[in-house]
Amino acid sequence: MSAPVVIFYDGVCGLCDRTVRFVLARDSARRFRFAALQSDYAAAALAAHGRDARDLDTVCVLDGERLHIKSDAVLAILERLGGVWRLASLARLLPRALRDLGYDWVVRNRYRWFGRFDQCALPPPELRDRFLSAAVEESAARRSTG
Repeated sequence: MSAPVVIFYDGVCGLCDRTVRFVLARDSARRFRFAALQSDYAAAALAAHGRDARDLDTVCVLDGERLHIKSDAVLAILERLGGVWRLASLARLLPRALRDLGYDWVVRNRYRWFGRFDQCALPPPELRDRFLSAAVEESAARRSTG
């Protein structure tokens, strides 16, 4: 089995929340794990790739040692979901700069269109193992109380 692909998302963004739920509903192979950009896990993982999670306003995908950002991250997610979603790879025919212009337009408007939360939403207990920051925090809590 290959290593899971980690999706780093804005935990207070309504569009990002919907994206996470979309992926969870379609990821029957459980390929993906998730971490909010606001988490300690994201800060450490992204720092290892020369990125500061506090400066990011984009979805990132860590696939092994490769970090995808912006439109490349979205395409990486859809391609790995498989099935009809693989057709999204046709968007790679467009220059990245053009794809990222569209991506940036959505990012600038996402809070207005999809809303914003005051804090990161907690995943339901049956899905917490898919959220790396939640799993790390729960493990630390168990160690401190055990």
